[in-house]
Amino acid sequence: MGAVSIFTDGAARGNPDGPGGYGTILQYVDGQGVMHEKEISQGYLQTTNNRMELMAAIAGLEALNRPCLVDLYSDSKYLVDAFNQKWIENWVKNDWNRGRSGPVKNIDLWKRLLKAMEPHKVNFIWVKGHDGHPENERCDKLAVKAAIGQDLIEDEGLTH
Repeated sequence: MGAVSIFTDGAARGNPDGPGGYGTILQYVDGQGVMHEKEISQGYLQTTNNRMELMAAIAGLEALNRPCLVDLYSDSKYLVDAFNQKWIENWVKNDWNRGRSGPVKNIDLWKRLLKAMEPHKVNFIWVKGHDGHPENERCDKLAVKAAIGQDLIEDEGLTH
């Protein structure tokens, strides 16, 4: 199992009308000890910020071509807490219902994220947004670059 760091960001900036794009940076060391970096950037999305954060995490995990030990860094406390605070386990156990507050939102993406995680051992790490953390800043810039791209992607899960 190789070790990979994934830095994700969904940025609502860049698109003057609201939600923007997402960016993912993969960092890994190959068998010869050489560090590599892969950037995944998507055009701006007509969707919600939580969905962008989930899509950024999914993009990083789905780009891996072999089982890995993954440190996934995100400035989405909700995404990180879903796993570190065991919320996701309760959601699955309760048939995707959060209890009194109703059903879990974005079930399609949570399920896709769980599937993308299957071959890997993933450690979720929260990086406070806009705190000057260099990896967070790099992902934020990548997400903004995605957001100001010329392509508008409709999120199939977005309800109007």
